[in-house]
Amino acid sequence: MTPRDHQSSHTPHDEVMDTPDRPPLMTEPEDGVPFVVDEPRGLQRCAEALSHGTGPVAVDAERASGFRYGQRAFLVQLKREGSGLWLVDPEPFDSLLPLQHALEGTEWILHAATQDLPCLAELGMHPHALFDTELASRLCGLPKVGLGAIVESLLGVRLAKEHSAADWSTRPLPADWLRYAALDVELLIELRERLISLLDEQGKSQWAAEEFEHLRTERPASAPRAERWRKTSGINRLKSPRALGALREIWNAREDLAERKDVAPGRILPDSALVAAARAMPRTVPQLLAVEGFHGRGARREAPRWLRALHDGAHSEDPPSLQRRTSTGPPAPRTWRDRAPLAFRRYRTARERLAYRADELQVMAETLLVPAVLKQLCWSPPEPVDLETVSTFLRELGARPWQIQQTAAVVTVALLDPDPLEEL
Repeated sequence: MTPRDHQSSHTPHDEVMDTPDRPPLMTEPEDGVPFVVDEPRGLQRCAEALSHGTGPVAVDAERASGFRYGQRAFLVQLKREGSGLWLVDPEPFDSLLPLQHALEGTEWILHAATQDLPCLAELGMHPHALFDTELASRLCGLPKVGLGAIVESLLGVRLAKEHSAADWSTRPLPADWLRYAALDVELLIELRERLISLLDEQGKSQWAAEEFEHLRTERPASAPRAERWRKTSGINRLKSPRALGALREIWNAREDLAERKDVAPGRILPDSALVAAARAMPRTVPQLLAVEGFHGRGARREAPRWLRALHDGAHSEDPPSLQRRTSTGPPAPRTWRDRAPLAFRRYRTARERLAYRADELQVMAETLLVPAVLKQLCWSPPEPVDLETVSTFLRELGARPWQIQQTAAVVTVALLDPDPLEEL
């Protein structure tokens, strides 16, 4: 049964009679919304069902970003041919290792996998092979790569998409939210098949395989907590080491409290309140409560904590520098024109020619070559510059073989013969 066929049985009459140029709306999965698995026996049944299924498994996860501390999953959705669709609440379990064992050797289908792989890994779940429908859509040159957009363009169905910003730690989860979550995996298997056909038609199947494996095995380094406070929104308003020290300590105090209470830090105090307090440096509770953002019983109850943090930070024996720690990468290219005109010429020339190449290949320029890699290469190219050294440099910076094949010659020529400044 096609998506369009099974959709109509679940679509309200007024939606079926929608305008002819609009695809029909799918409001729930073909077989309905399953109960949520939240006890050991149910988890075992889920694992057994998945182990007896065939083909790849569609996987998705819902987090409570902006509500809870961290990025852990509060719902995991899975669907496999012959296994059905399953909704699993991870909270009652130490891990979801039974599902990992059940899916041994199985390819996972995710949409925008970088968002879900970390929280799934926390549950002991790691794919043995991966197909990312968003990344595949980028490689195919689709103009819009959101799940709803590609399902509509490739499968002729509109998904009822809402509740994406909901607090998924809510228990019990409302029925409407569960329908939304189930739809996220309902059509991923069919979508994968359509994308595989497109990749084959465009000669990009190997490109996709290399990208998926890189995505599956890459372990991006997380920023150390010692420096994460520097990403506080509005930090540029603080002009002294004393104020920065106060911000650092009140940020750490908020982080500790948020982790202990399992609440998103911004729900305790917004960044704007932290910056305002670091500027005002209040010394008493009334002064603190007069600072914008410090209001309500919670602010009064925790006032001693915030005052102590501000005081300790302002009088720190190791105040932070006004400058961020020296980065290992090049400075922002906007500063290169006067500071390093040759590097600026290389970068602008290479970027323009890669954009043209990306258009030819019908991929996004940032998919063809990661901007950070291009910046590093143009700022400090290998010596001597030739096709072999540039290819080696790209490989060392993490470029995949297909990217090197499609970009190394273009970049090499740009490095050797960049356009003059007056033409940029």
